[in-house]
Amino acid sequence: MKNAVIDIGSNSVRLMFVADGTVLYKTLSTTRLGEGLSQSGALSEVAVTRTAKAVADFYKKAKDEGASEVFAFATAAVRSSSNPALFLDEVKRLCGLNVQVLSGEKEAEIGILGALGTQDGGIIDIGGASTEITLQKDGKKVYGKSLNVGVVRLKDMCGRNVEELEKVSVQFADMFDEIPKGFEMRIIGGTATTIAAILLNLEKYDSNKVTGTKISKEQVCSLAKRLSEMSVEEIAMHPCVDKKRADVLLGGVVLLSVIMEKKGILEVVASDQDNLEGFAKTMGLL
Repeated sequence: MKNAVIDIGSNSVRLMFVADGTVLYKTLSTTRLGEGLSQSGALSEVAVTRTAKAVADFYKKAKDEGASEVFAFATAAVRSSSNPALFLDEVKRLCGLNVQVLSGEKEAEIGILGALGTQDGGIIDIGGASTEITLQKDGKKVYGKSLNVGVVRLKDMCGRNVEELEKVSVQFADMFDEIPKGFEMRIIGGTATTIAAILLNLEKYDSNKVTGTKISKEQVCSLAKRLSEMSVEEIAMHPCVDKKRADVLLGGVVLLSVIMEKKGILEVVASDQDNLEGFAKTMGLL
């Protein structure tokens, strides 16, 4: 039995192909659906067009490879926009796919399910237009909050101005309540896995090496400083940095460093397993 899941994020669209309960591969296309959303509150026609096409292309790819069903979900960019139907209708027109729009709470729920299953612990998920922090103990959520801040929003608001990035990151970090201590914190999403790959100095991205990588607060702060002194072109030269992520990576690293500093988190653990796996589990695919 073959199936596929498409995650429509604010920065990229990802496809995960599953056969008989095993993930065969993941791939992505950076389309930046959430571009300009922080200023206008609406999805732009240009971003909708390129993102819907990427979804339709992935749908066709999955079907061509024998997927019985293709599921798709969208997160912060769609749910927080004033015109979600513009995107949802375009996807439907192009490939007939019905996209589920997840709430921030549901996004956090599948994120922690994908990264931790039923294990005790927490996640920090820095996306393109939202960031979630969730903790669970004995299979039950003990803390959860989703805020409308992510790497694409930060770029739109601050560019690569470090002082502005830090100022905005502090404002949002303060909106998270005090986080219970004693939980191992996982970081998931493109920012998280890219940080791990850079710190490991990988020549080629390897999800097995990235997952389980321990990252200290000092390493995150040092990386933020390092990235701030590099041009976007220099950042993009790293073999594990997606060329279309290079211009938003600094904001994500600064946001993570501020969250760790403000919430007293000394160490995080990277995970390549995230809301794609979590969604697939809720559908009985994994």
